[in-house]
Amino acid sequence: LIEFLAPQAYSFLTLEPYLIFHYGQVWRLVTWVLYPPSTSGVLWFAIAVLFFYYPIGTSLERTIGTFKYTLYILSGVIFTILGAFILYFLLGGNVLVGNVFSTYYISLSTFLAYAMCYPDMQVLLMFIIPVKMKWMAIFYVVIVVYEMIQYIMAGAWYLVIPIVASLLNFIIF
Repeated sequence: LIEFLAPQAYSFLTLEPYLIFHYGQVWRLVTWVLYPPSTSGVLWFAIAVLFFYYPIGTSLERTIGTFKYTLYILSGVIFTILGAFILYFLLGGNVLVGNVFSTYYISLSTFLAYAMCYPDMQVLLMFIIPVKMKWMAIFYVVIVVYEMIQYIMAGAWYLVIPIVASLLNFIIF
């Protein structure tokens, strides 16, 4: 509804520590989770969640248990928030405008955990091409490492912090 009725209201949902500290907008500690991680819009995000992440999430929950799965997701959220505040202090309180902190990498950590539990499970890439989860996970890891290297080479080392913070739950668990 926000996307269609008041798209400018999206800016009130992002995780921006500057606005939390200076203007008391504490709701951002929770609402950033609702913000879609891609620029393609809520519809495509909902389709991806319903047809891909929900099934692997429920399967992972059955595998490791409800408590551990909830702790896994919650720790990804908390680590991302901590990463936002660490980055805020490292940059001396500078404002990072935009969707720097999102649930994209938390979703990726769920995908990677599923791939670790079920490496030989096959999914249909683009609903046609069968690919094993382990190969998709390796592909995703290569993309993320390449992306982090690109950020560092471009002098935007600070953009690596949200990625590492969001994936810490996968590294720890």
